[in-house]
Amino acid sequence: MPITHTISDGIAEVVMDNPPVNALTVAGWFELAAIVRSLGEDPNVRVLVLRAEGRGFNAGVDIKEMQATEGYTALIGANRGCYAAFAAVYECAVPVIAAVNGFCLGGGIGLVGNADIIVAATDATFGLPEVDRGALGAATHLARLVPQHKMRAMVYTSATATAAELHQFGSVLEVVEPNGLRAAAMRLAAQIAEKSPTVIRAAKESLNGIDPVDVKRSYRFEQGFTFELNLSGVSDEARDAFVDKRDVGFDQ
Repeated sequence: MPITHTISDGIAEVVMDNPPVNALTVAGWFELAAIVRSLGEDPNVRVLVLRAEGRGFNAGVDIKEMQATEGYTALIGANRGCYAAFAAVYECAVPVIAAVNGFCLGGGIGLVGNADIIVAATDATFGLPEVDRGALGAATHLARLVPQHKMRAMVYTSATATAAELHQFGSVLEVVEPNGLRAAAMRLAAQIAEKSPTVIRAAKESLNGIDPVDVKRSYRFEQGFTFELNLSGVSDEARDAFVDKRDVGFDQ
């Protein structure tokens, strides 16, 4: 199963495991959204840990699925699925801890940027390769991880940032060796699980209420430009080149 979950001692653990790179299909994004929301509504859950197995945390949408589907069905599905999953993490009634290993790209940034707390392995890297894929999106969430001008440079160049950099910015709480990542996330979750669940749920709602940016509206605005780019034809060429593992020369 690409996504599994367990509950123990008030801690819900959601694990993405979809080799080779933990890119999720349209169905996978909606499944993740449904799991996170249902766990947040479970009175037995006091905190949620979101992590992954394999080479990296999440590589975003399954571009191969998108290019193998006629028309815009997969594109619309991926956009709606990502929107649903990101919102589920942000609106989860309990705190969400993202435990990030390896690469965290595209949709992975959306998940992590909407989480309450981030712990990362020393090998973790964060980035948005969207410009190279003829798309836009999740700059809303990257802006919650790095300063404004760093975010812009990362979007324009598709460069990545390390866990150590994000720790310096204050967005990553702790950086640990890869083999200690799950333990670090679970220790933090246990500390939260010891608190009054009523107070913690109120704290989560109150903190969302004072956020200076409406992340759902901001991300939806970004998605509109992805549709424009698809209508222009540039996105298909970029995605085809990615699937074919070749360079693409942009002339528009």
